[in-house]
This record gives sequence, C-alpha cells and structure tokens, in this order.
Amino acid sequence: MKIVVDDLSGPEIAAFLGEHLEEMRSLSPLESKHALDLDDLRKPDVTFWSVYDGTELVGCGALKALDTEHAELKSMRTTTARKRGGIASFLLEHVLAEARRMRFSRISLETGSAEFFRPARRLYEKFGFTYCEPFAGYRPDPHSAFMTRTL
Repeated sequence: MKIVVDDLSGPEIAAFLGEHLEEMRSLSPLESKHALDLDDLRKPDVTFWSVYDGTELVGCGALKALDTEHAELKSMRTTTARKRGGIASFLLEHVLAEARRMRFSRISLETGSAEFFRPARRLYEKFGFTYCEPFAGYRPDPHSAFMTRTL
C-alpha cells in the first residue's frame, strides 16, 4: 500500500468523498455533521492523503491546522470492502508522523457517538487519543465524541 498527498482533483477521490458525505448525512442530523466537503478540504490549512493498494483507492484522511501547535484529524475513511483490514491504522500512523514533522504538538478529532462509530473510536483509543471537551468552535453535541492526544 502507498499513501500520497492528494490535491483532490481526480474524479475517483471526489466520488469516494461524496459517498463519505452521504453516509455521514444518513447517520447524523444535519447540525451534527462535521465532515468537510471538497472545497473545504482543498483549503491551504488542510493536508489530504489518499491510500492506494496498487491502483485501487482504499482510504483517505486529512489534517487541518487549527493553529501552529494544534491540528484536527478529518475525513478518515476506508472503503467498505476493506474495513477492519488495517488500512486505517496504516494511515493514522502516517498522519501522526506527518503531524510531528509539521511540528504540531496536539491532534484532536470529532467523531460520531453512535454505535456505527465504535470501531473508529476504538482505533483512536488504540493510538492514544482520549476523550475531551469540544474544541475549535465545536459545541457539546449528543451525536459527537471529541478526542485528543499530544504528540
């Protein structure tokens, strides 16, 4: 597998992220959906990675700078057919290493609190994330779980 910085110009990643947004809309009320769309992911404060197995797009993730020391993990997704196959761990290791290289000292995230998101929360716990209060303008929300870790 390989991880590449993606400029989000290709149709394959656009469709992949479109599926992600639709899935998030189906699982959370609109006011609790915090997934970024393509335009927001293309902003200069975001670094976006795609994961390929050969030529097949199998996952993605992003890091959004909140300030010079704090970043937010965004858009973590694995194809349905490859979930629980190690792709998310492979990508998260890479993102954390890149965050250190970029000199961030803290990474935070928002994910869903529903049962559907339990595997994601377990993954983040495995990588040292702990639950925290809302950050960066988020508000308390029964549909959200907030997590953070220092690097």
